Amino acid sequence: MAYTTIDKPTDYFETILYTGNGGTLNVGGLDFQPDWVWYKNRSATANHGLFDAVRGATKLIQSNNNSAEQTVSGVTSFNSDGFSLGADSDGNGNGNNIVSWNWKETATAGFDIVSYTGNGSNRTISHSLSAVPSMMIVKNRDADEEWTVYHHKNTSAPATDYLALNTTGATTDSDNRWNDTAPTSSVFTLGTTGNVNANGQKFIAYLFAEKQGYSKFGSYTGNGNANGTFTFTGFKPAFYMIKRTDTTGAWIIKDNLRPGFNVNGSYLVANDNIAEATGSGNVASDELSNGFKIRGTSSALNTSGGTYIYMAFAEQPFVSSTGIPTTAR
Repeated sequence: MAYTTIDKPTDYFETILYTGNGGTLNVGGLDFQPDWVWYKNRSATANHGLFDAVRGATKLIQSNNNSAEQTVSGVTSFNSDGFSLGADSDGNGNGNNIVSWNWKETATAGFDIVSYTGNGSNRTISHSLSAVPSMMIVKNRDADEEWTVYHHKNTSAPATDYLALNTTGATTDSDNRWNDTAPTSSVFTLGTTGNVNANGQKFIAYLFAEKQGYSKFGSYTGNGNANGTFTFTGFKPAFYMIKRTDTTGAWIIKDNLRPGFNVNGSYLVANDNIAEATGSGNVASDELSNGFKIRGTSSALNTSGGTYIYMAFAEQPFVSSTGIPTTAR
């Protein structure tokens, strides 16, 4: 079997950097029409903005707080090579440097966006991955409820636990999120809590399945050393988000376009509205041809004995579908 079926990851995921103008703006340059756009103002304190084609343009949810869905002049359309923006300052502040992370929804790349209405009872929801989800991110659209995250490497029994994307909280045990039931290749299971299944309220779920050479949802243990843990992903990372799970810790986001990749001290935080930070060497890391290596000693990334989960997407696979190795940057 071929090492990967995705030789060109930018057909399904890509990061874009742009400068806001405070008015209307077309952001282009993607090799696909995005179905999920996540932007963050790098220059200023500003909320994250998450928009998807299933809920529709202008429908905003924010990873850094528990707010219900809002209608704003953020992403106003999803275009063949990007998206259009209105005057919302979080995603289009005049003169501000902004990053957007963009995904295409397709089973080929292991990404499915599922909209459903809660019923308040234990239940299953169908998905279209044709593979078992490795990570699921769920938000109540109608109420101020914390985000709920499932990750298959969170604990030894991940379906009994959850994380919250909008907080620094450690893993929490609860049977009312996933009903202590692991997802399958056709359905995921919900409990009764309002965070994932309030009766009559609307929800959105982002589901991911691993695709060799393109995406990885794994875990590692910190060593507390500046010569930190190396994590093999099987590709050169274009994006990775890391969360400490055994105690409190931020959701640290890095990518291959913002300043400082390879010994990268620049980062953003999914659960916080802070501008882009550098953090000196404490949050440094290398993006390599086959994974990433932590180079800092921040507790958010590398406490000795600390446990961490991550989601990562490729710039290019370590080995192509024809068996040709790639080279490091």
